Amino acid sequence: MPPSHFLRLFLRLFLAALLISSSTYSLAQSTEKIKTELQKQFGEKVQIKSIKPAPIAGLYEVVANNLVIYTDAQAKFLFQGDLVDLRTGVNLTEARQEEISRINWNDLPLQNAVKMVKGNGSRKIAVFADPNCGYCKRLEKTFTEMDNITVYTFLIPILAADSSTKSKMIWCSTDPAKTWVNLMVNNIAVTGKSDCINPLEKNLSLAKSYNVTGTPAIIFTDGNRIPGAASKEDLEKKLSSLSTLSPIK
Repeated sequence: MPPSHFLRLFLRLFLAALLISSSTYSLAQSTEKIKTELQKQFGEKVQIKSIKPAPIAGLYEVVANNLVIYTDAQAKFLFQGDLVDLRTGVNLTEARQEEISRINWNDLPLQNAVKMVKGNGSRKIAVFADPNCGYCKRLEKTFTEMDNITVYTFLIPILAADSSTKSKMIWCSTDPAKTWVNLMVNNIAVTGKSDCINPLEKNLSLAKSYNVTGTPAIIFTDGNRIPGAASKEDLEKKLSSLSTLSPIK
């Protein structure tokens, strides 16, 4: 290659690198400005995890407290709702929300959950639940109709004044799984000691870190979740879709 051609190629690459660097710096400035303005408005109670340009020009996606919202470049307006690509019909907000809400199953401290096994226990589910939660009781009844499942229940006392006492009694019982099912399915009041070492505070912190604000919250081995008392049909459908994946430890 002649020296003149090499020089021109070098200059093109150098200018392209400058443009990319300038664009990256400008974007960083814009997102930092947006973050600063939003924090002024909402204070420290809102944790902003990320800010990036949305598919619409002039709009920015903000992940705050594990929720997807949108704002403009000056952070003067807030948009909360679904952003849908009309060409494909894809709900971009829903897809992004599912992505950031996904949980690494192997990160779950399963030793802090009440473990209930039915059949060979090959299909695994984790649930955040409160002993005073009516929808949790409905979900537990659904589990009794299913087979070959292992359910890990993270007790999080958040609904009533005695939720903590009941949760402690369940954990401190000689058979926590049986005590839990008896309470939730058979309506047998829980009794016994409540002064043993328990993981309730750790479970509450875990739920907060995953933005679990209601019960039940169901988590599958692929990291996806379903809020509320899912039907047997929906649970079976989801578990069937997971059966083709690699076995979970």
